[in-house]
Amino acid sequence: MGNSYAGPLKTARFEELLRNSIEASLRSSSLAPRPVFSQLYLEAEQQLAALEGGSRADNEEEEEGEAGLEPSCPPNPYQMHPPPEGCCTTDGFCQAGKDLRLVSISSEPIDVPAGFLLVGAKSPSLPDHLLVCAVDKRFLPDDNGHNALLGFSGNCVGCGKKGFCYFTEFSNHINLKLTTQPKKQKHLKYYLVRNAQGALTKGPLICWRGSEFRGRQANPSPCSSALFPPLDSSGPLAAFSGEPTPGTNPSIPVGAQPAGPAPDHPSLTAAAGPAVLNGKDSPKQQQLVKSKLSAVPRPSALGILSNSGPPKKRHKGWSPESPSAADGGYPQGGGNRAKYESVGVACMPQVGLVEPASVTFPVVASGEPVSVPDNLLKICKAKPVIFKGHGNFPYLCGNLNDVVVSPLLYTCYQNSQSISRAYEQYGASTIQPISEEMQLLLTVYYLVQLAADQVPLMEDLEQIFLRSWRESHLTEIRQYQQAPPQPFPPAPGAVAPVTSAQLPWLAGLAASSCNDSVHVIECTYSLAEGLSEMFRLLVEGKLAKTNYVVIICACRSAAIDSCIAVTGKYQARILSESLLTPAEYQKEVNYELVTGKVDSLGAFFSTLCPEGDIDILLDKFHQENQGHISSSLTASSVTKSASLDIGVAPVCTSYNLEAPHIRPFQLAVAQKLLSHVCSIADSSTQNLDLGSFEKVDFLICIPPSEVTYRQTLFHVWHSGVLLELGLDKEHVTKQRVEQYVLKLDAEAQARFKSFLQSSSQNPHTLFILIHDHAHWDLLSSTVHNLCSQSDPSVGLVDRLLNCRELKEAPNIVTLHVTSFPYALQTQRTLISPYNEIHWPASYSNGTDLYPENKKYFGLSEFIESTLSGHSLPLLRYDSSFEAMVTALGKRFPRLHSAVIRTFVLVQHYAAAMMAVRGLSQMKKYTSVETLEITQNLLNSPKQCPCGHGLMVLLRVPCSPLAAVAYERLAHVRARLALEQHFEIILGNPSAGITVGKHFVKQLKMWQKIEDAEWRPQTYLELEGLPCILIFSGMDPHGESLPRSLRYCDLRLINSSCLVRTALEQELGLAAYFVSSEIPLEKGPRNEGLESDAEKPSSTDNEEEEPVTEGSTSEKRSPVKRERPRSRDSASSCRSSKASSSALCGETSAQPGGPLPGEQARSPTPCGPSEEGRAPGDKQRLRASQGPPPVISRHSPGLASQPDSSLKTSQRSVQVSVPSSSQLSSSGSSSLPTVPAAGTLALQASQCSMTKACQQPPVVFLPKLVYDMVTSTDSSGLPKAASLLPSHSVMWASSFRPLLSKTMTSTEQSLYYRQWTVPRPSHMDYGNRTEGRVDSFHPRRLLLSGPPQVGKTGAYLQFLSILSRMLIRLTEVDVYDEGEINADLREEADWHYVQLGDPWPDLELFRKLPFDYIIHDPKYEDASLICSHHQHVKSEDRGPPRRPEELHVRRPTARMRLSKYAAYNTYHHCEQCHQYMGFHPRYQLYESTLHAFAFSYSMLGEEIQLHFIIPKSKEHHFVFSQPGGQLESMRLPLVTDKSQEYIKSPTFTPTTGRHEHGLFNLYHAMDGASHLHVLVVKEYEMPIYKKYWPNHIMLVLPSIFNSAGVGAAHFLIKELSYHNLELERNRQEELGIKPQDIWPFIVISDDSCVMWNVVDVDGGGERSREFSWSERNVSLKYIMQHIEAAPNITHYALIGLRKWSSKTGSREVREPFSRCHVHDFIVLNVDLTQNVQYNQNRFLCDDVDFNLRVHSAGLLLCRFNRFSVMKKQIAVGGHRSFHITSKVSDSPVAIVPAQYICAPDSKHPFLAAPAQLLLEKFLQQHSHRFFPLSLRNQGHPVLLVDCYLNLGSQISVCYVSSRPHSLNISCSDFMFSGLLLYLCDSFVGAGFLKKFHFLKGATLCVICQDRNSLRQTVVRLELEDEWQFRLRDEFQTANAKEDRPLFFLTGRHI
Repeated sequence: MGNSYAGPLKTARFEELLRNSIEASLRSSSLAPRPVFSQLYLEAEQQLAALEGGSRADNEEEEEGEAGLEPSCPPNPYQMHPPPEGCCTTDGFCQAGKDLRLVSISSEPIDVPAGFLLVGAKSPSLPDHLLVCAVDKRFLPDDNGHNALLGFSGNCVGCGKKGFCYFTEFSNHINLKLTTQPKKQKHLKYYLVRNAQGALTKGPLICWRGSEFRGRQANPSPCSSALFPPLDSSGPLAAFSGEPTPGTNPSIPVGAQPAGPAPDHPSLTAAAGPAVLNGKDSPKQQQLVKSKLSAVPRPSALGILSNSGPPKKRHKGWSPESPSAADGGYPQGGGNRAKYESVGVACMPQVGLVEPASVTFPVVASGEPVSVPDNLLKICKAKPVIFKGHGNFPYLCGNLNDVVVSPLLYTCYQNSQSISRAYEQYGASTIQPISEEMQLLLTVYYLVQLAADQVPLMEDLEQIFLRSWRESHLTEIRQYQQAPPQPFPPAPGAVAPVTSAQLPWLAGLAASSCNDSVHVIECTYSLAEGLSEMFRLLVEGKLAKTNYVVIICACRSAAIDSCIAVTGKYQARILSESLLTPAEYQKEVNYELVTGKVDSLGAFFSTLCPEGDIDILLDKFHQENQGHISSSLTASSVTKSASLDIGVAPVCTSYNLEAPHIRPFQLAVAQKLLSHVCSIADSSTQNLDLGSFEKVDFLICIPPSEVTYRQTLFHVWHSGVLLELGLDKEHVTKQRVEQYVLKLDAEAQARFKSFLQSSSQNPHTLFILIHDHAHWDLLSSTVHNLCSQSDPSVGLVDRLLNCRELKEAPNIVTLHVTSFPYALQTQRTLISPYNEIHWPASYSNGTDLYPENKKYFGLSEFIESTLSGHSLPLLRYDSSFEAMVTALGKRFPRLHSAVIRTFVLVQHYAAAMMAVRGLSQMKKYTSVETLEITQNLLNSPKQCPCGHGLMVLLRVPCSPLAAVAYERLAHVRARLALEQHFEIILGNPSAGITVGKHFVKQLKMWQKIEDAEWRPQTYLELEGLPCILIFSGMDPHGESLPRSLRYCDLRLINSSCLVRTALEQELGLAAYFVSSEIPLEKGPRNEGLESDAEKPSSTDNEEEEPVTEGSTSEKRSPVKRERPRSRDSASSCRSSKASSSALCGETSAQPGGPLPGEQARSPTPCGPSEEGRAPGDKQRLRASQGPPPVISRHSPGLASQPDSSLKTSQRSVQVSVPSSSQLSSSGSSSLPTVPAAGTLALQASQCSMTKACQQPPVVFLPKLVYDMVTSTDSSGLPKAASLLPSHSVMWASSFRPLLSKTMTSTEQSLYYRQWTVPRPSHMDYGNRTEGRVDSFHPRRLLLSGPPQVGKTGAYLQFLSILSRMLIRLTEVDVYDEGEINADLREEADWHYVQLGDPWPDLELFRKLPFDYIIHDPKYEDASLICSHHQHVKSEDRGPPRRPEELHVRRPTARMRLSKYAAYNTYHHCEQCHQYMGFHPRYQLYESTLHAFAFSYSMLGEEIQLHFIIPKSKEHHFVFSQPGGQLESMRLPLVTDKSQEYIKSPTFTPTTGRHEHGLFNLYHAMDGASHLHVLVVKEYEMPIYKKYWPNHIMLVLPSIFNSAGVGAAHFLIKELSYHNLELERNRQEELGIKPQDIWPFIVISDDSCVMWNVVDVDGGGERSREFSWSERNVSLKYIMQHIEAAPNITHYALIGLRKWSSKTGSREVREPFSRCHVHDFIVLNVDLTQNVQYNQNRFLCDDVDFNLRVHSAGLLLCRFNRFSVMKKQIAVGGHRSFHITSKVSDSPVAIVPAQYICAPDSKHPFLAAPAQLLLEKFLQQHSHRFFPLSLRNQGHPVLLVDCYLNLGSQISVCYVSSRPHSLNISCSDFMFSGLLLYLCDSFVGAGFLKKFHFLKGATLCVICQDRNSLRQTVVRLELEDEWQFRLRDEFQTANAKEDRPLFFLTGRHI
């Protein structure tokens, strides 16, 4: 037939299938059997792998190359049959003469038989045209190039001729005129589709495979970035494929995660093999498997086509891929079995509704009304729930109370029809939504596979629709990703996959095998007849086995009408109750209680007991025992109380109340909170100015629960936070604490108002508003305004926390704290994702991040306990309780199930109490679980000498029911005389705790409380009290429970309203901290097992031995283990002696099942299970599963060792390996290997409190919730986590990906932010238009963490450290060092005696001698400079300090920042906002780069500097024209007297301190105008510009990148002098004298933080009583004072004293000194024109410059009454120079002795400037060059023209060689050494001969190179007096290219 197909046929398989096909066709009268080739090639793996690998581009290439192989090989000789005589042979027409060209007939109606597709054929003679043909789609491939039948079947659309069976014949008929053998693959090119106008257009390429497949396999197109990943393992149908697939592309990585938005979705069809439903094999598995493929439309470009007529036999009729092909022909090879995702489902309430649907929801209706039968509820025993589906819904009339109508399904359908934005980019016309028919069909399939105890979940349905839609459109999406869109995209939705006429038939077919669980009713005219029919069948009892009725009306041509009625009693009850809002639920329960409807329930209970009514039995018991109570319980209790009265206090070591303390986790979270607050402050948005706050205040808002309120007060009280914050100056009282905790009730508004007032009145206080339990009450205040003026609490949180005053207050930060943040993470939330803080994980990569002695045990650990092989899991359900509830639900259909459940449970507790008190016949009327709880409750006080017991939490959400339960249990307790044995406490949110006097007395004694008035106010204070706590309230409000909580009975939680928040909130009650320090051997035997004495029976210790069974062990994957078959009483019971026979019956009812305590754990064929592994393997296995679960030790066969210690810190699983015989035994023996007596004795007297810290409580759940919590999806995520997150939000789209278990909290937050929107009633509903980033509130944070993990302690700790930080922010560490060498001060005859002078008197000042001594404490290690006045002993100076000690040990003082401080980049305030250069719109100021060049002869070249000048600072400069060449920097006049600005430009050289340098002088200058220039190195310019965008930068040339501070000082001074000359020239033209231009500049360190002035008491200035005080002033004050000095231009250098707390009267008595100045200098660049800084210097360059200036005869003046404070900055500055080895990268420390070496040696070279090495070496090791000078002050080293620091042990004498310079008289000195450093021509031989040297004195000559060294020796005639040796030559340890310095040393002769 001319067709080739990829993939060889397997002969045997082919024959088998052919035989089967023939047999099936002979038998079948209605269904066409699947064609043979379809069975051979319909392989799932191929489908998706090809989709991922096959590229659109391949098809296009084929199209362009037209003939594929033709160009490269000669055409096959092919002889066409001659056309019949007289027929048409025109190209584009058929032989009958009809036009077939697409352009001609695109708009004409074409009759296409069912099962046929229109395709376009290419004719070689008409390359520009497509010919239209109708071809049977079975002979065409799917989108993967597979599944096309060999052969051909087609019709001519022109003449209408049908039945062409050969493509050769057909190609002749349509005049293709081929020269090669006709092949359909080559010539049938395109699908044809109708566009929006109904015209036929060219559609997608037909995806033929064959000759091009090999090339494709070799070069697969990378599709890993496709929008949709492979679905599940290898494809949607992989489950059915047991064999390798022919033609699959092996190079495509299956399961690769795409970059697109949708993560892996388990496919709808992943339910291979036996689907496990609720832990049981589903009876519907066969139907499920059959119907799987039909549930998912094939991913074809045109969807699924089908006939409209009934199916016929053989090829021509029924399309094999249509959704009805539900015969058993699919191969069910089960190698890859996946669990269907909707196991354990429960109903999903309120999807997509604005408000939860009411029972009487108004429905859109049309047509005839339908009457609801009167006695419907009575007959059906449940209210049917009717879900409106598609189309119109009729009116209902009559008995409307007996039906519930809901639009949930309609909403679900609508959501699934709306295409998500993620797919809109592909064009809405291209990708059609899933059709209504397909939706309904998928719904039927979904309902069919639900088990009898499951309830449909709308979210499951949405996911099914999504997967189906994705799979059917995968191809188009892929094509659109790989190729640009075509101008006319194909419209694949032009033909519906299923026609409405076929729909009822297909639905009926799908429902045919489900044993009447789903019933389909087809209507002819409207839904009304179907509903009437359904009501009739219900009344007649014909739908008794039917859970769902699907009613379809396909009469309308355009659309269908449908609805689905839930008639199953169980499902209908749960669904109808789930549609009630919490308020309606309470109203309904109240109504039933008030009207006495529950009486019938009580009457029924009384008939159950053959011995008579329970109350009668109780009264009888009471009378019998009254007056002579002799029970063992009472006796023991009396004995105990007697012993207490005598005063012999019994001791229990287990009872120790922990003192509150901060755990490492809490501290870590507090620090994270602090860093988030700091990041808000540091951001450029100016939303929080931390620098402006002086203290912290706070208010904690909590829900209106009295217990939570008292609990929070307790935490605040014990945290000490009030004292820490300084909020309570006087004695802290508990009443005072109450001011800081606000209960959000009716009185809250007034207190909140006062809080807001306080915040506005105290702008310098930072207020932290903590909204604890923040997920509670998210109702919008608009709801309050609209509907409930009467109830002030509605929308209260919104009214308070979202009010305008709070949002706008700049000093309030709001912190929302919650365990369930989901409702605050929507598309419209006010909280930025960057402001979320999530509780950290304890483990990261296997390391314990925060070691603690307690480990948190939360929801995930509880779930883990059901999987990890515990003999008794911590999560359980009670099957006998559930069975009784179900039975009573059918008997009392009008009662709400919450009422029934409560009454049954109370009855169980009552019966259990009676059984424990000796009425053993009552054991039959309780469940084993309840009996265990009650027995342990009553027995636990007997185990402890002090009577400590355990707490049972009984959760009854509905308050009226809780009151009923309380009264009933209290009555039973009283009749049984148990009032003294345990307390029953009713926990109501609105009220406090009431505890009986007897128990209060016990608690006071245990807790050693003296206060006579004390009463417990929180549940935590009930520690050790044996009690039942009946916990009511619709939601828990954050109440913490004591460690003595042993049982958490949640069997009454509202299981129908399942949302994630509600579910996790309930389970959070059991969250617990377990001790992680218990040695494994001593742990308790079993988590739920109290001691044997407490067990109902010790006869049979089945829990103690894990019994392995071979016969019924299930196959389990080694990674994901199945949990034991159930966790109900049958499998985990502990029978009492009285009821052991009944329970044995229960056990024996499970033939071949495990013993009641255990499930099989033997290794299985698919790999060893966890229990059979060695410890290391098991650890690896756990590691592969993600976070390690809580480990319990399991020793098969060694029952003597205690089980399950729950030692969570024990990350490696310790397994005691038993003997091989025990391991290999199949567990045939059911007896324990070790008798239980030992364990009984071991634990007989153990207090229940001992176990309390070692094991979490046992939690009992409703079955529905249990299934929801314990079932997981493919990623291991619990089903419950993918529920709607909260009642107050809804999904943004049903086209959303699934949550994944691997998601972090942050990723979950981003998921919810993308995929949930608030309902209109949510307070965030009106927040913002989507996409606006700035709509987040900047001062709002969200802290989320698991329940009971310690969030309160964390945020209270945060308040403390925030307060400390604020205090720290307002303080600064400044150097606090007294002046050094104070005793060596020049004792001159002349002092500046005019102590009151504000400025120095020039004439007086000239007479002052210059003080050569350095007094600055930072130079403590510098060489002393001698002058002829000093007579110093060497011992006056201490031993030298190591250089690293200098910074560490310099003393500092912490000072409060004044308002005149200089700041670094972290300071933000409104005043200096503009100064810092942050524009109000948060864009950086523009700045321009200007080059500025000047020549300098000493450098021998022109110096090119760059200025970066912000636009706002350009007025300080002169330009040739606006924006032109920079000419000069403006300078003022000497005569200017303005107080508005500072005349001297300030230059600050800086390196490495872009963040920490104090460059913000706005406050220091008190707002005065000033010119401030930062001098930075070229490589640091970008970072400085980023942090200081509004500062002028002077960028040093790149040659100075490695230079020291000397270079910066040198260039500042030279630039300033050059600028002075330019300004003189410029202003001279304006008539101003050159000497009138201001010649001063300021050179300031980058660490000057504050400035002070000394005020002297004028009265005592001449007397001995000299008094003075120091105060902080602005830099503006100091500068303007100095600049106003008379004769100021006669001074060369002016400086300030360095501040010290040790400053005495002596230092400030004289107002002015002539001495060295440092750190902050005012420099006269005019006078110092000829004195330069040494540009090579790194250290002491200021001392060197001071000496040069003085020797030049210029005046240096220090204002002693002014001081500067220098901040300690630990980064940058001279410390940023690190000396490292140039060659090796090893971080070996290099010592200063290695800084020099002999020339030409192999010494390792160093990566550091030569000058730095020289200075550092001389500072540490100059004694090597000057041995005579060491500690020889009388004989200093002579330094010529340059001061170098030779270390503190060597004194020096400085002389200048310049003519006319001032030098000290050296005639008295005999020098011990001479240092000549780069001496110039002024130093001559004659100059040196003036000085006298000791014999043996040493000389050191330093030059740039060896040549200069020799020339200097010759020029200075040094060899006359000094002796040199060859070995005395050295160099700095630099490579040649780094230009080392060379030394020559010699000895004086």
